[in-house]
Amino acid sequence: MSIVRLLSFVLSIFGGASHAAAPAPVIALNVAGVISPASAEYIQRGLARAASDRAQLVVLTLDTPGGLDTSMRRIVQDVLASPVPVVTYVAPSGARAASAGTFILYASHVAAMAPGTNVGAASPVSIGIAPTPAPADADSKRPADTHERKAMQDAAAYIRSLAQLRGRNVDWAEKAVTEAASLSATEAKAQHVIDLIASDEQDLLKQLDGRRIAVAAGERVLELSGASTVAIAPDWHFRVLAVITDPSVAMILMLVGVYGLIFELGNPGLVFPGVMGAVSLLLGLYALHLLPVNYAGLALMALGLAFMIGEVFVPAYGSLGIGGIVAFVVGAVMLIDTDLPGFTVPWTLIGVLAIVTAAFVIVVVRMAVRARGRPLVSGVSSLIGADGEMVEDASDTGWANIRGETWQVRTSAPLARGQKVRVVAVDGLLPRVAPAVE
Repeated sequence: MSIVRLLSFVLSIFGGASHAAAPAPVIALNVAGVISPASAEYIQRGLARAASDRAQLVVLTLDTPGGLDTSMRRIVQDVLASPVPVVTYVAPSGARAASAGTFILYASHVAAMAPGTNVGAASPVSIGIAPTPAPADADSKRPADTHERKAMQDAAAYIRSLAQLRGRNVDWAEKAVTEAASLSATEAKAQHVIDLIASDEQDLLKQLDGRRIAVAAGERVLELSGASTVAIAPDWHFRVLAVITDPSVAMILMLVGVYGLIFELGNPGLVFPGVMGAVSLLLGLYALHLLPVNYAGLALMALGLAFMIGEVFVPAYGSLGIGGIVAFVVGAVMLIDTDLPGFTVPWTLIGVLAIVTAAFVIVVVRMAVRARGRPLVSGVSSLIGADGEMVEDASDTGWANIRGETWQVRTSAPLARGQKVRVVAVDGLLPRVAPAVE
């Protein structure tokens, strides 16, 4: 009997300890600004951290004007596949979840907004540098351009599928895409676009406490009372990716890379310009790989850079350099295949880079012209007029010391060892010498 009581006492202790254990943590992520490849990487790492830490909830605080379609779809896929419930919270007051942010909000397990925020305007941004064509007729809201119409229908179908998956307002979701509709937080709650309105994160967690949420791994019951919140700040990887995926930075990196390689090829053995050039060029190409690039523009830029490199090694007197500058500028204008704010290359930057490149080409051409006007300083032809001394007797060919080097020479007159001679011509690769006249 005493043994049974002892076991019951031990079990009660462990049972009480298990009940007293702290609930699983809440992971907090924060995205403010344009949805970019860096944002997608940050959210993916945050969701992976939440899964590895066995967190019970991820709170994604969002304030965005929109962003790249590819990055948005990557985030949506990660949210849908997350074993940890994701709450997207549009905050603080004055924030918005526009364009790509609307899709992320609809994809989340729980959608919440702070008072004074808005959601919507999810129409796809027109692609390319051409102006958006007018509608086919006055009553039609569909774009006349086939490419844009396909993008519109694809986006509408995508957000409808997300609304159906989460049981939210399907009709308004489609209007947000086709008509660029927007709602305030109160209107979004009334029309069942979102689930909650919370004044701050503490209020949000209080309202979610005890809520049942279905995720890919099954149903979860949130126990948020007393749960700790772990904020995951963007690390160095996010910051570096955010910097290099700026189209302006990517273009500058490519130019720095090309200039470094040109300098290294023109001055072999310096090493540092070649190393920095190769690293910069690879970083620039990696950034362009993540961005919506127009490959015709990229090809023109590459052709322009090739022409500029060729100007250094081919005596084209500026024709290759000028053609390279024109190709580079046109390619830079066409390079980024989107009109999204934050992902365009400023005209001022293109102009500055063109001027710097033109100055570089002019300097190289002037150096080449001056070099061609100078006398030869190497090779057998440079020996004409040089004095030397025979190192053996010779009547037709023999050996002579010229400028500290031993050369096989030709002669039309017999020469004796030690006799002073002068190079008067070059026969093939052999200097022709004659007796030196004092």
